[in-house]
Amino acid sequence: MKRTARSYRNLILFSGPALVVYAGFLVIPLIASVVLSFFQSGKGTSTFVGFGNYVYLFTNGSTSERFWNALVNNFEFFGVHLLVELPIGLLMAALLTSSTLRRSRGVYRTLLFIPATLSVVIVGFVWRLIINPLWGIVDFPLLGDENTALPTIALMSVWEYVGIPMIFLYTALIAIPDDILEAAKLDGSNAWSTFWRVKFPLIAPQFGLIAILTYIWTFNGFDIIYALNGSAPGPDYSTDILGTLFYRTFFGSSGQVADPDLGATVASVVFFLILIITALYFFVVQRRLKNYEL
Repeated sequence: MKRTARSYRNLILFSGPALVVYAGFLVIPLIASVVLSFFQSGKGTSTFVGFGNYVYLFTNGSTSERFWNALVNNFEFFGVHLLVELPIGLLMAALLTSSTLRRSRGVYRTLLFIPATLSVVIVGFVWRLIINPLWGIVDFPLLGDENTALPTIALMSVWEYVGIPMIFLYTALIAIPDDILEAAKLDGSNAWSTFWRVKFPLIAPQFGLIAILTYIWTFNGFDIIYALNGSAPGPDYSTDILGTLFYRTFFGSSGQVADPDLGATVASVVFFLILIITALYFFVVQRRLKNYEL
């Protein structure tokens, strides 16, 4: 009994400071933001309006048009990462664990991960030079066309962060016991068949976890779009996502007057979107994928 009490005391002693910092910088501001979304300020007073700000955001003219446009763009931004970044990360992880790159594995792993360590401002600046129609490698203004601007920025982001899913999947692949792979080889399974029928099912939980983390990250996205196009991402808001919409609404920018209450409403919508989809994933998908885990 004394040992249990001492263990709890040590746990609180060592984890307490981290929990205080976590609560102070994340939990309390999050709760305050959600609470603020139920109020409307004006002339030094704050009035409780319930879901009034949410109704206004979803239905009011140009405001709702900007919101739904940003939401659709955010799903497109996530879709590019899901369909391009994760398969490429899986391919690179598979190549790094193959016998083809055995001798130079460490060099390739480092080179492929380097973009993830770069500042997003540097990445944006370099890619602007590369795709500039005047002196770059393409003649078409990719960032100046509504149809190509968002996919182009998303692919820039993929290039920068593809090393992260690669490392996660690489570590999962090298953790697979050699006995299982040897057994598959003795059964006459070739490299392709072994990967898809043996290796991939075993790393499916990690792959699914990376997918949901990508969803969370893209719906919190802001930096690369702001670095390239500012707080009113053009052309004609075609690269506007929920992060830039929140910044423009809460702080005021590009001719838009700051509205902290409506900005908190946008932030709360982002939080609930992430919370609901993440909860559904863990309760519906991850449970089934766990069946394949070693």
